Amino acid sequence: MQEYLVRTSHKPRPVPPGRWAVAQRWNDLLFAHWPVPASSLARLLPDWLEPDTFQGSAWLGAVPFWLDRIKIRGMPPAPGMGGFPDLNLRTYVRDNSTGTAGIWCFSLDASNLLAVGMARVFYHLPYYWSEMRMEQRSEREFGFYSRRRFSDPPAIFKVRYRGLGPTRKLAELRSGTLEHFVTERSCLFSSNRAGQPIRASLHYVPWPLEDAEAEIERNDLAAAIGIVLPDIEPVLHYSRRLGVYIWPKELVRRVLATRPVAVAVSPSA
Repeated sequence: MQEYLVRTSHKPRPVPPGRWAVAQRWNDLLFAHWPVPASSLARLLPDWLEPDTFQGSAWLGAVPFWLDRIKIRGMPPAPGMGGFPDLNLRTYVRDNSTGTAGIWCFSLDASNLLAVGMARVFYHLPYYWSEMRMEQRSEREFGFYSRRRFSDPPAIFKVRYRGLGPTRKLAELRSGTLEHFVTERSCLFSSNRAGQPIRASLHYVPWPLEDAEAEIERNDLAAAIGIVLPDIEPVLHYSRRLGVYIWPKELVRRVLATRPVAVAVSPSA
């Protein structure tokens, strides 16, 4: 069986230790990000995570795309796991014990029921089976529609978006930019059924961003978790293609805080 090779992009980043478990290719992604008060997201996170901030705000992102080339290490391709649309509502967090930067997904939607079930079982992600359509209108222009099944009220996301082409500005992800803040994330956090913190390491190949335009006709994702988005246009980016490698889930190791130890000291003579 031909194995996928883990490569590094033009800007090297460390590959996690061990062996990846799942490989995927994500295609034609829109990143729509809104600044929101960190306190509004903190109440929705487990107590071992805290919102990560950029320019004083936490950031909530809606990311529609379609994925294919799904590979589970050591297994033949699964029937029915061809290309299909996906959508996630995410924020950016840090483990408040170790400071590790990662992603927390409040919800994920996919049109493939098998993929939804596997992600829920193996990675404990809040996936929903949804009716979804993605239509390519030109080389970099897409229409995307998602309606969550068995949801009352319905959670609908409808958008038309287009990538504007590569630019020198986004050719490199420089530290101190929003682009660097939302992309340089080494893991995906979640909680298992026992409420224990878990993480899955991530590696991306590559991460080419473009500026984007979008008309979001409807977005119920934030309201579904009790968040009111600010009445401003989101910051938009587009990515043509992204190879994603996901490592097996593992428990987050807690770092115990050191406590001062009282020591009796005899006064010197």
